[in-house]
Amino acid sequence: MPLSVLAIVFLASLFISIIIGLPIAFSLVFSAVATALFMGGSATNPQIIALQLMQGSDSVTLMALPFFVLAGELMNKGGLTKRIIGFCDIFVGRVKGGLGYVTIFACLLFASLVGSAVASTAALGAILIPMMVDSGYNRAKSAGLVASANLVAPIMPPSVPMIIYGATASVSINALFLGGIAPAIYLTAVMCVVWFIVSRKDGVTSNKPKPTFKEAMKVFVDGLWALLLPVIILVGLRGGIFTATEAGVVAVVYALIVGIFIYRELKPKILFKALIAGAKMSAVVMFLAATAQVAAYMLTISRIPQVITESLAPLVAHPMLLNIVLQVIIILMGTCVDVVPTILIMTPIMLPLLNAAHIDLVYFGIVFTLANVLGLTSPPVGPVLNVACATGKVKMEELLPPVIPYYIIQTILVFLLILFPEIVNLPLKWLAGYNVPPMDNVVTWITKLIGK
Repeated sequence: MPLSVLAIVFLASLFISIIIGLPIAFSLVFSAVATALFMGGSATNPQIIALQLMQGSDSVTLMALPFFVLAGELMNKGGLTKRIIGFCDIFVGRVKGGLGYVTIFACLLFASLVGSAVASTAALGAILIPMMVDSGYNRAKSAGLVASANLVAPIMPPSVPMIIYGATASVSINALFLGGIAPAIYLTAVMCVVWFIVSRKDGVTSNKPKPTFKEAMKVFVDGLWALLLPVIILVGLRGGIFTATEAGVVAVVYALIVGIFIYRELKPKILFKALIAGAKMSAVVMFLAATAQVAAYMLTISRIPQVITESLAPLVAHPMLLNIVLQVIIILMGTCVDVVPTILIMTPIMLPLLNAAHIDLVYFGIVFTLANVLGLTSPPVGPVLNVACATGKVKMEELLPPVIPYYIIQTILVFLLILFPEIVNLPLKWLAGYNVPPMDNVVTWITKLIGK
């Protein structure tokens, strides 16, 4: 049977099931079963599908995911959010447009604990958007800032998408985590630049009274307990003290200690709710991983990736151009498919191309994750946009214009990371001790093309 026919069957069944409203996990199973039925033979054996479902979630690497998800829930419900906001407010709260900078830096710090843009937007948006509105900021622009600034959450470790990518591509999650720090800082920096322009244009000033030294020290010390967790995790990963999965366990234990004994806000009833929320979120992602394994298996035995690989084979000789094309595909795909399903669907398809082009999988995973998360603030799906609309009490059509400048600069950042890989690889080598193979930047690539 022609490979192109199988590819059409798989993709058509996948997108039709998504369009009619089936959850992504069930859409993946549906497309896999449809492809198997079209192929016939042993592929239709239900035991194979059951086995692949089990193998999809049977991963030591993926065990890091539920632990970090739970740690984020515990810290969120244990009083972390307001202390991080207070901590940032001490330093930048009184400058012009100060609450905007508080929002941006709070998102960065909160990202180092949660790893989910949706959860971070819900937690911070519920507090920061009303604060900004009460201080004279435009509601839609405030919600747009919160939505855009929270794209740092899936980049800064512990990153849920990076755990998924690392498990799917069989690469070091430790290296991915540490390699994500520099792009997260870049993302925060470009957000500050855009907000500087927006806040100057709107002319919003801060009228907050200057806190006394005693008040500032109290907020500072109180916030340090919350910020000590990412330091423990990063130092432990950098020093080889524990693995990413073990770091998740450490995060849960620390979150319990801080929430129960130090902040004393993690009461038994709240703790139970955090456990339930963590279990639900983990179950959703783990089930997605299981169903994606079924789809990946059917893709493999039907040799559909070979069709895509052959169509892009001419680009293998030009790794940078191949990387650009792949990231454009991912950005476009992100407009209609969420981050985790995109990673689970596309990673097995892209791996042969990446290996053939000798593109480092850790470096690619970092850029790939950043390109993926752009879909969180791009319609029509835009999960973060929907959460920001709900927490900010604004309509989607009101929210989109303020988000566009941030989206443009974030997209430019993705392509800068491709054109100049050193801005990712040098911090990655310093932080993780990971030696990335030599890669062309845009200057050497153009020089080679001219030479040919």
